[in-house]
Amino acid sequence: MAIIDKHLTDKFAIYNSDCLEVLPTLPPESIDFTVYSPPFPQMFAYSNDPRDMSNCTTYEEGLEQYQFIVNEIYRLTKPGRLTAVHCMDLPKSKLTKNTFPSDIERAHIAAGFHYSCTITVWKDPWLIARRTRMKTLRHMDLCKDSAQVQVGPADYIKVFIKGGSNAEPVAHPTGLNTYAGATEMPEHLVKKYSNYVGDQKKNLLSHWIWRRYASPVWMDIRTGRLMPYLESKENEEEKHVCPLQLDVIERLLTLYSNPGDKVLTPFMGVGSEVFQALEMGRFAIGTELKPSYFRQAKKNLESVGKVIPMEVGGLFDDQDEDDDEESWDDDEDDSEDDE
Repeated sequence: MAIIDKHLTDKFAIYNSDCLEVLPTLPPESIDFTVYSPPFPQMFAYSNDPRDMSNCTTYEEGLEQYQFIVNEIYRLTKPGRLTAVHCMDLPKSKLTKNTFPSDIERAHIAAGFHYSCTITVWKDPWLIARRTRMKTLRHMDLCKDSAQVQVGPADYIKVFIKGGSNAEPVAHPTGLNTYAGATEMPEHLVKKYSNYVGDQKKNLLSHWIWRRYASPVWMDIRTGRLMPYLESKENEEEKHVCPLQLDVIERLLTLYSNPGDKVLTPFMGVGSEVFQALEMGRFAIGTELKPSYFRQAKKNLESVGKVIPMEVGGLFDDQDEDDDEESWDDDEDDSEDDE
């Protein structure tokens, strides 16, 4: 299928198209960093388009389609550079023999990547339960038989690196100077060590930021710092809209890319990764199959360099305390099918 629409500038290139229509046209080893959240095959419905990976007939078919995409990302990635994949630790179900994160790892290893690390993004399990109606997280079931309940599904960032020598190290000669997170930076450290040019062993501000970025669990992500997305929903077709938090994207771009680098996101959604890449002086390439998402992404990118209205909430909104857990039995459960 041909590209439906595109918007090309000297700072970014975005396409309303299946990513497999665009990625093969890009030159090999031309991408410095890739960051994205893939569709969860057969678990959340994003559209009614049969080319949408979430609409594959079987979970295995979805993984096969995903392998083609990962193979292309490997071809495009420069030696010594990385790709970061956001995913959810989805519970065991009749649909899957393995968890989606483990299948993501297998796909990248099969393509030639080396595993680098896993970052866990903290989520409030009660608010997850209220949003997703996961029966295995209901407090009433805990009281009945806690052996039958589960913990909240974690959000992971799976990071992979391509072998070879990195020709352009991601260096921080004055340490880390900006922090994306909910904790207020110590004012005395900011005043003394911002853009510190001395011995970096003494740069206590950079050390303060690094301890949070290097943590295996990111507890301080501002979960409401999201790009506007509600206008992209199309009636009841959309079952799952939750853009990746900008704090997460900003941290990944800081750690794994340089200003001026080319950043790829093959599942662009409403443009969060492209937006943050532009905010940080990177060139961004994004593809998105769903027209309403693409239109919202174009609109969101008009706000680069401006104060934008963030979408309040998302996956972790405060919920109505009067919400009755027993009513969840009447709801269609899109998140899991318990064995």
